[in-house]
Amino acid sequence: MIVEERTYTVKPGTVHLYYKDYNPRGLEIQKRILGNLIGYFHTEIGQLNKIVHLWGYDSLAEREKRRAALFADADWLAYLEQSPDIIVEMESRILVPAPFSPIR
Repeated sequence: MIVEERTYTVKPGTVHLYYKDYNPRGLEIQKRILGNLIGYFHTEIGQLNKIVHLWGYDSLAEREKRRAALFADADWLAYLEQSPDIIVEMESRILVPAPFSPIR
């Protein structure tokens, strides 16, 4: 298993707006296509205005296939067009579990 950690930096004071827009519209689409949502978080201490979500995949190939399907989905594309323009930066990292990790 691999875990994709996606971090979005949003405009100050807009975390609640992101959540209100994303859930349930965007969340339901992503869960249907991407599958294994591990968790969704925002920062309270340290660098603020960060939204972090973790998605699990069997492999990089599965991630690539599911992400391609997401961006071919008409509902997802419509959601993106209608969402507020509050994300200022996106970062994605692939995390590989250690041999002793509870998530493997």
